[in-house]
Amino acid sequence: MKYLITGGGTGGHISPALAIAKKIRQENKDAKILYVGTNNSMESELVPREGFDFKGIRVKGFERKLSIDTIKSVKELFLGLNDARKVIKEFAPDIVIGTGGYVCGPVVLTASLKKIPTLIHEQNALPGATNRILSGFVDKIAASFEESKKYFKNESKVTLTGNPVKMDFFDIEKEEAYSKLNVDRNKDFVISLGGSGGQKSLNDSVIGVIEKNINNDNLELFHITGKRHYEKFMQELKNRGINNLPENINVVPYFYDMPSGFKIADLVITSAGAITLAEVTAIGLPSIVIPKGYTTGNHQEYNARAIEKSGAGIMILDKDVTAEKLNDEMISLLKNKERLIQMSMNSKKLGKKDASDKIYNMILEII
Repeated sequence: MKYLITGGGTGGHISPALAIAKKIRQENKDAKILYVGTNNSMESELVPREGFDFKGIRVKGFERKLSIDTIKSVKELFLGLNDARKVIKEFAPDIVIGTGGYVCGPVVLTASLKKIPTLIHEQNALPGATNRILSGFVDKIAASFEESKKYFKNESKVTLTGNPVKMDFFDIEKEEAYSKLNVDRNKDFVISLGGSGGQKSLNDSVIGVIEKNINNDNLELFHITGKRHYEKFMQELKNRGINNLPENINVVPYFYDMPSGFKIADLVITSAGAITLAEVTAIGLPSIVIPKGYTTGNHQEYNARAIEKSGAGIMILDKDVTAEKLNDEMISLLKNKERLIQMSMNSKKLGKKDASDKIYNMILEII
């Protein structure tokens, strides 16, 4: 069987695409898998590293206002449609799977018009524009949030699967995680991060939280700034007279072992990216969620509201977050163990540990 997978632009589209590809490869050793994205992109680097064949096509996203760039994007779209036709003709896939982002538009649309079975996966509570358009053409839609169903014209196509989560998050043992991260199990352990790229409002607030907890021996705080924010973050700490952090507070630009961190965290403070929230809920972690206010369609706020509505976390809007507010919420939760346990249970109810299995079964049904 030949599987064509497409999606890109951000890690939020690439991670689920790779998870689906790995599931197919795990279940079908003879499967031929081709990933289609754009050249000089995040997916063009990540996909070959994971051992999958990659093909780039010409296409770019649209500006939301009319400009020269919009005209260029229209031109690129037609070039992309032509490239997609060539790739599909050469590869002759049995099914085409899209995970969102503008690159998957021409590929999935072309496949659908050629009567090749198609499936799209939507990561967010508010579906992206590409997936909303494609929903009218594809055979099936895998959704991650119940709230997203109403945005698709034909709800009968939609199956609630959740976002695929890497098995690393379930395989690691707590004892191993405590040892690797050198965390004191008798202290409250909080991880804070603004997604892989970081988040300015969260970083600014965490600087204040560190100030307030510099002598809090009951807390272990592990903050991930994002690479481009790290130097400025550390300089601001120095500006406030904090030249050396105590052992219970760690600040890093990036963290490669999130499964270990999440395994032993008592609370997570995070932005509202769909993949991070999928990991948080799959494990069953309580959270304080600060949706980035500048994402396309403000989709992170929809994700965060779904978390808050279920009782799995507390939402603070990007424009409202301050050091005082964040610290008050964090300390209040850490002191209320019963509430943390209830939030953890609610989080786990939202989590979809078997998302990859469900999506793979949908693929088999379509084929």
